[in-house]
Amino acid sequence: MARKLAPELSPPIGFPLLGRPDADGRWAWPGLARSVADGLRCVLATRPGELLMHPDFGAGVQDFLNQPNNLTVRARLHERIGGAITRLEPRAQVERIDVDEDPEDPRVVHIAVHYRLRRTGEPQRMALALTLGS
Repeated sequence: MARKLAPELSPPIGFPLLGRPDADGRWAWPGLARSVADGLRCVLATRPGELLMHPDFGAGVQDFLNQPNNLTVRARLHERIGGAITRLEPRAQVERIDVDEDPEDPRVVHIAVHYRLRRTGEPQRMALALTLGS
């Protein structure tokens, strides 16, 4: 009988190219869409210089956490994210990046990356919210 994963471990966190146990406990390899999405999350969550032997890896969106939520900062975020994805994730073709402020909370920025998988042309979307300083 296969063990079920605890809810707090689902989905498991791991390197995007490695297999991970599925809900039935069997070893499952991620598909292309999941692997690219995990790779993009790694790029966005890593600061340049944080990964040993790869000083240029990462977008460094955390560097903006104490910045004001204004047009200049959102433009810099847009540029940083687009450049990092283009440079570090060749399996994704970025179509559009939206960096918009939240109408209900002026500190929150909503980031949406619209991209296509280069191999299949399938459209994908990744979104995250970032709370800035003011």
